[in-house]
Amino acid sequence: MSSILKVENLSHKYSTAWAIRDINLEINQTGVIGLLGSNGAGKSTTMNIICGVLNQTQGNVFIDGKDTRKEAEAAKMNIGFLPQTPPLYPDFTVNEYLHYAADLRLMNKNNIRSAVAEAMERTGISHFSSRLINNLSGGYKQRVGIAQAILHKPKLVVMDEPTNGLDPNQIIEARKLIKEIGKDHTVLLSSHILSEVHLLCRDVIMIEGGQIVFSDTMDAFNNYVQPGSVLVRMENPPPVSDLLKVPGVSRAEYLTEKQARIYFEGDQEVTENIIEAGVQHRWKIREVNLDKNLLDDIFKHLSNQS
Repeated sequence: MSSILKVENLSHKYSTAWAIRDINLEINQTGVIGLLGSNGAGKSTTMNIICGVLNQTQGNVFIDGKDTRKEAEAAKMNIGFLPQTPPLYPDFTVNEYLHYAADLRLMNKNNIRSAVAEAMERTGISHFSSRLINNLSGGYKQRVGIAQAILHKPKLVVMDEPTNGLDPNQIIEARKLIKEIGKDHTVLLSSHILSEVHLLCRDVIMIEGGQIVFSDTMDAFNNYVQPGSVLVRMENPPPVSDLLKVPGVSRAEYLTEKQARIYFEGDQEVTENIIEAGVQHRWKIREVNLDKNLLDDIFKHLSNQS
């Protein structure tokens, strides 16, 4: 059985500078996969090559076993692409635009009407089928963009910052839609919003400096950097200076009047030391929990920005 997406030794350079070097990845399941990377990391270059927008300098890309250079037409039939700015024609109605997109996909003429109707139904835009795209809100324009990416039922759907520019309510609706699409398709989703990746993605791929620096599950990404602090809630909290006297504590700060974040280094038995000091000095400790690293901290660590 062919992989949905397989990338082998993918490299590309602009003029004399390499944008990406030796990218290798393989995706075999449906679901939403997050693609992370800071600006200039090579993320957009990788996505554009996968979607056939850009020809790579070296390496190969296979979509459902089809080489995107040798069998470009067959490979692209299994790709749906939503760029950061949806490729919409404002003077078309929603129905006209989706029929036009279906023609571009070389879909069977006999199947286009039903495929357009199904795509509009899935994205919740059927009631706007006769409306000019120019007269739609930003959220509904984004839905039209998603509809054109899935109407031919591709195995791979690539989305670049799909919630960019949407208001909070529109973002919630877009996320629901992306999750739903991920049940039947493989969705490669690029986003700079780490909380969004956390909510939507099963797996994470991170590109930095033109190379993959992380590729694993969302849980593995969350746990990549070991917890380096604990959250302590106390009824009789001491001054920070007393917390710093606990063996193994490197730094401390109060988040609220009675909750402190206490930092430690190495494999010190800090929790036990804090509890022991709390009993001795009557801090009345009510709760001690390992502090989960923020996704932003992990991202900075992996991208060597910390």
